[in-house]
Amino acid sequence: MSSLWKIGSNLNKFTKLNINSFNNCKNFIKSIRKNTTVTLNANTNNIAANSRKIGIWLAGCSGMVAGAVVLGGVTRLTESGLSMVDWQLIKDMVPPKNEQEWIEEFERYKQYPEWKYLNKDRQMTLEEFKFIFYMEWSHRLWGRMIGLAFFLPAAYFWKKGYFNSGMKKRMGVFGALLGFQGFLGWYMVKSGLNEPEKKTDIPRVSQYRLAAHLGSAFLLYVGFLWTSLSHLLPNPQNITPLNATQLRSVTMRSHNLLALIFTTALAGAFVAGLDAGLVYNSFPKFADKWIPCDLWTIEPKWKNFFENPTMVQFQHRILGLSTLSAICLYAFSMRGVPLPPRARLALNTLVGMAFAQVGLGIATLIYYVPTHLAALHQSGSLALLSFGIWLANELKRIPKL
Repeated sequence: MSSLWKIGSNLNKFTKLNINSFNNCKNFIKSIRKNTTVTLNANTNNIAANSRKIGIWLAGCSGMVAGAVVLGGVTRLTESGLSMVDWQLIKDMVPPKNEQEWIEEFERYKQYPEWKYLNKDRQMTLEEFKFIFYMEWSHRLWGRMIGLAFFLPAAYFWKKGYFNSGMKKRMGVFGALLGFQGFLGWYMVKSGLNEPEKKTDIPRVSQYRLAAHLGSAFLLYVGFLWTSLSHLLPNPQNITPLNATQLRSVTMRSHNLLALIFTTALAGAFVAGLDAGLVYNSFPKFADKWIPCDLWTIEPKWKNFFENPTMVQFQHRILGLSTLSAICLYAFSMRGVPLPPRARLALNTLVGMAFAQVGLGIATLIYYVPTHLAALHQSGSLALLSFGIWLANELKRIPKL
């Protein structure tokens, strides 16, 4: 009997030991699970926070590029772009500090065609020269500030490991494009410092280089804005998926709209470079004709598209109206498509901006290209492109069936 009691007692102790061991093991597993969950949540929150930082930074860079485009347009419209006749990366950041330095700068300017064939006859004063100089100086300084705003944070984020391999490649492309943009700016200005082929020609920068300079700025802006939206905008909830064929069609057509908007903006650069907005200042007709008679006055014929002011204005009009029509047709075709609210808002905003942009273009034309309207029209092209990017970015978030 005593033996049985001892066996039972030992069995009870063994059972309690196992139960305690099991409970300890269970608590240990719970602790691991809890710590793992906390770690995962912390990592997720860190990734989200880092992504937001990158998005805000690139949004700021895109805003600065937009400012450079607007400032560059005003600089051109005020005929200030040729006031600085050399290019020095550091020295250009400091304007003349006293009257003697201003006089020396003015004398350098007088050695170049814009003074000889344009401003000399207008009897430009030193104070008027200071105005155009400060316009060009502000534009160049702003470009350097963009470089600092991009490269310094990029180096910091790179060192901290915020970029994956794809983002590192993208940063390399952005950096190269930013440097190329600075080179194109000087390359463009340099073309206006050469003697014109004819003494009767107005000294101006090459319209080809102007279009390249503006086009590269737009490309940089598109890259910054697209990447920032991808980092900042959360994926919408409860999205109705689309079948693969429909989604592909919707997305491709939005990209085609972006290409058309971009092409129209580049055509506008040729209008600006040739002062083609001053050729026919009536709408919708060209004077009293639907099709002007001087479209093909230059040989070879292909040069008319880039060097004949009448043809350049004509094709910009056609492209502008085609862009408006394409956007409206796209919006009409999307009526039955179950778009997320943000995508629908982006589409409606794009349509509204397209009408506003065409209206600005017409007003700029019929009022003989006043500076404020021309600057608004150029800014409108950037706004239209921005809404197109927003729409395309929203469409990529829609799941497919």
